[in-house]
Amino acid sequence: MLCLLLFNAAIDWYVMRQITHRVKAHRRLWWNIELYSAIAITLLLVGAIIVPAGKGADIMLEAKTWLLFGYLSVYIPKFLAVVFDLLASIPRLFGHRRIKALTVAGIVIATASFLAMWWGALINRFNLQTTEVTVEIADLPPAFDGYRIVQISDMHTGTYDTDTTFISRLVDSVNAIGADAIMFTGDIVNRETSELMPFTGTLSRLKAPDGVFAILGNHDYGDYYAWDTPADKVANMQKLYDAYGAMGCRLLRNETAWLRRGNDSIAVIGVENIGEPPFPVYGSLTKSYLDLSDPVSKILLTHNPSHWVDSISGHDEVRVPLTLSGHTHAMQIEVAGVSPAAMRYPTWGGLYADTDSLHQLYVNIGTGTVGMPMRLGATPEITVLTLRRRR
Repeated sequence: MLCLLLFNAAIDWYVMRQITHRVKAHRRLWWNIELYSAIAITLLLVGAIIVPAGKGADIMLEAKTWLLFGYLSVYIPKFLAVVFDLLASIPRLFGHRRIKALTVAGIVIATASFLAMWWGALINRFNLQTTEVTVEIADLPPAFDGYRIVQISDMHTGTYDTDTTFISRLVDSVNAIGADAIMFTGDIVNRETSELMPFTGTLSRLKAPDGVFAILGNHDYGDYYAWDTPADKVANMQKLYDAYGAMGCRLLRNETAWLRRGNDSIAVIGVENIGEPPFPVYGSLTKSYLDLSDPVSKILLTHNPSHWVDSISGHDEVRVPLTLSGHTHAMQIEVAGVSPAAMRYPTWGGLYADTDSLHQLYVNIGTGTVGMPMRLGATPEITVLTLRRRR
């Protein structure tokens, strides 16, 4: 916290110094605006740090995220403006004039970034985009040629408190597609099952001829909440299992369901979350399906796409032609197909394949938010996958 406060102070000192030396009209007014706004935004940071996140009412977590977002939405643009202004001043070290165009560019970029962040928070995170994808699979059973699956992921329902407006639009949009099956790839809550309760009625409206299938994500196990006792955590999980049942959704916990068309079938394998340290590994692919080398067509649901990278891609003995994952959110930032998520996840969003497309992966970037209540690009996604038999 001390480092952040010093960082704030350095930026604000620089801005106030430039106002003192450069601004002529209404200098005192601009100086006071900068001073008092700096104090107010710093208080947002302090509030974001001291509000507990691991325990307490959901509204406390939401307050923490909005306080932090408010702070970042001001200081990221300020930082950009200061960097450009410093670059503009470099020629003065060599006896030349400042490059005023760089200062102007910094102000424009800072303003644009501020507006973009709030557009992402107030507008874009409530938009929906539908992505149509054709997946060609060798040896796909003929009866499933043209089979359509809707994939959704990472709702994080707790983000919306009790407001069902967005989730209701999501359900209506999914149902309107008329797919053969719906598959949800984890993270239906942020910390605890109680977040889901206002939305069970809405989500129970999800319908498809072959059913709705789901798996759990890293946020669904209660590992982000400070439980009073282990029994409380167990009760929380049972409540989640019961909620899925009440919604008419088949929750796959290291097990396999079957899609059938006449004499043809596809195995839908659902593994529990295979977490990254420090979180536990709940999933087991071999427990979910005993003989992964058999010729049966299979679709794997696994929350974290790193599982595909580590255990599916490049493993010829594992005959799983299609995997569906979520988890990454594209880090809720995507501009012109570029996302910072690529620095952590080589498969962060979209369709991927290994050699000869023996194994394919689709990563849905989710519909909800976690951490920052913003989607800068990375619009909430509904994926429609059409299966085709490779000729």
